[in-house]
Amino acid sequence: MTGSVAGRPAAPVAIGFRPPHHVFGAGPGALATLLERAAARGIDRVCVGDHVSFRGGQGFDGLVQATALAALAPTMTVETAVYLLPLRHPVAVARQVASLAEIAPGRLVFGVGAGGDDRHEVEVCGVDPASRGQRMDESLSIVRRLLAGEVVTYGGRHFQISDARICPSPAPPVPILVGGRSGRAARRTALHGDGWIGVWVTPERFSTTTADIERTADAAGRTGVRWRHEMLVWCGFGTTREGARAPVTEAMERLYGLPFEHFERYSPVGTPQDVAAALVPYVEAGCRSLNLVATAADLDEAVEGVATVRDILREPVGAAAR
Repeated sequence: MTGSVAGRPAAPVAIGFRPPHHVFGAGPGALATLLERAAARGIDRVCVGDHVSFRGGQGFDGLVQATALAALAPTMTVETAVYLLPLRHPVAVARQVASLAEIAPGRLVFGVGAGGDDRHEVEVCGVDPASRGQRMDESLSIVRRLLAGEVVTYGGRHFQISDARICPSPAPPVPILVGGRSGRAARRTALHGDGWIGVWVTPERFSTTTADIERTADAAGRTGVRWRHEMLVWCGFGTTREGARAPVTEAMERLYGLPFEHFERYSPVGTPQDVAAALVPYVEAGCRSLNLVATAADLDEAVEGVATVRDILREPVGAAAR
């Protein structure tokens, strides 16, 4: 064992790893090697993001990348965290999800978000940025019903559908998680989701938001949901905090076009022990599932860092003292 942190609940914690985008461009051999290493080190799942044309054209299709991961990592769960659902038509998305679930039954988690960090990305998809939330709510309702095998007729503000059906429906069902920091995102999780994906929130906010979601769901008659709340966390690994900070700073500033200081509070850096210690308050707040967007001087160090964090967070309390 690599060490433990006192005061942490003993329930198991699941850890996911997001492969860097450049590995997909290196070809299936490089990607397969990375996934084999992650699986061998016990990492629970792999996840992908999603962008169509983000801040000057950056992007990658989340469901396409998830399909590659599902094919190359046959023992691992694959998650989209998150797929920008309002930018697509929900019937087409339901078909894609059902097709991927057929390839990887029981190994797909469909995480969705409304996006909007770049208004132009939304606009070039033919969507009014002001309509994202409404489109998200309508799309979630439609996709969930289609994946459950229902014949869907729907008349909404943004989608009009008559007698739509997707066969076969996924078995087992695909969990749908909802990302977003707003109260509206929490409400749509309560009404349509199986869990919430928090990002750039404090442990206290994670706890209060998930409690609010479950109360709202109960009040709406959605009882018996097996909630799968998560956190998505950027982090940097290295032998020193200064060395670990550099790669995550460069990666986040390149992607978001903002100084790292905007994210630093929520993006732990340092040794795996440092990163794990920063994540313990989320575990204590009830989070049992985290996806790490890990950076390091090299890819092996990033994978090893994620795996070591998992080892630490899964240790029984007091194990190091025995």
